[in-house]
Amino acid sequence: MNKSDKAFKIPRDQIRRIIPNMGGCFASDRITVDGALIGYMYRARPDTASDSGWRFFAGDESQEYSDTAANWEIYEVNTICNYDQAIIPFLDSPVGSAFGRIPGTDRFEQEELGEGADT
Repeated sequence: MNKSDKAFKIPRDQIRRIIPNMGGCFASDRITVDGALIGYMYRARPDTASDSGWRFFAGDESQEYSDTAANWEIYEVNTICNYDQAIIPFLDSPVGSAFGRIPGTDRFEQEELGEGADT
């Protein structure tokens, strides 16, 4: 499925600037299409000069789901902040940082970076 074919939870014209531009990130369709909150995020070594290194997951994606490229897109980090503003305090964390949401809250706690993360 192309990005243009996806029915995003927040229409493009409703995305507002809430953080300064910090580059791109990868995010799961569970967040941007299904409207799930971010459950896990980590900061990898950026792939390009415009990549922030951030990777955002709802946290319930199966390995099969995660391995399917069509379930992921590249967005400005600001766009993902529109979906879940609770991530904003963590965005300046260094490469190698990982955080999991404390269930039922808008708080995150630091976690070990999972195996296979591209740091």
